[in-house]
Amino acid sequence: MLQSMTGFAGGKGDAAGYSWAWELRSVNSKGLDLRFRVPDWIEGLEPQLRALTTKAVSRGAMTLSLRVSRAEETASLALNHGTLDAVLAALAEVEQKALDQGHTLSPSNATDVLAVRGVLESATGDGDSAALAKALIAAYPELLKSFVEMRKTEGVALEKVLLEQISEIETLTGTAAGIAEARKAETAETLRSNLQRVLDNTDGADEDRVAQELAMLAVKSDVTEEIDRLKAHVDAARGLISQGSPIGRKLDFLMQEFNREANTLCSKAQNVELTRVGLDLKAVIDQMREQVQNVE
Repeated sequence: MLQSMTGFAGGKGDAAGYSWAWELRSVNSKGLDLRFRVPDWIEGLEPQLRALTTKAVSRGAMTLSLRVSRAEETASLALNHGTLDAVLAALAEVEQKALDQGHTLSPSNATDVLAVRGVLESATGDGDSAALAKALIAAYPELLKSFVEMRKTEGVALEKVLLEQISEIETLTGTAAGIAEARKAETAETLRSNLQRVLDNTDGADEDRVAQELAMLAVKSDVTEEIDRLKAHVDAARGLISQGSPIGRKLDFLMQEFNREANTLCSKAQNVELTRVGLDLKAVIDQMREQVQNVE
């Protein structure tokens, strides 16, 4: 089964006198890029979360956001005395300067001071961090499970789209093969006609040499190899998808090969119908490559 690199999961919990809410998100990436936004006062939490995550996923740019607060029944606040002293000193300086310039300011009250950011803060004690970390580590696998399940659900839809695109490439390749086969007789007749025209209008022309040159032109316009390789790539793509993730990097490389053969087919076509089919192939391959970017 394929997994998409796009995913989301969120959850809430409480333990050890705290409550928390976290979100886990991911988008596509060439490798595994983990960005964790967790409180740094919870010692040893991030390394353990990273270890659990790397066991569950192999690719994607993932972001974990964790917000922790005291549970309501045990919530307590404390004054940050350093910040309070700085705020009071600043207020005194402002009031004195206003008086020196002949201005009278309304007196500040305790509510105004406490509203200043940093004066009043939650009393999060480091002594509780070990129990909290243990609770979070125990709860994280459930969040991770929901996250992986969402990526699998996205992967099912993604697999369906990719298989449809592969079938379209297969159909277009078959059409190109039919056009190429139908024009073989026409190409051979054109070469014979051109050879006779050259011989009739050129004195002393080396018939064998002229024939060789025309044969080289025929080889350069032959698209049999490109069609055979496109068919092989179709089989390889289906085989990879049947394996399930992680196959994103291999599929991405295969899309480069698809694109290379389609480009060569267009450059060698020398036929309006074959060129049109080649361009249609390039369009589908480009669409498929965009989808492949999101496969883990």
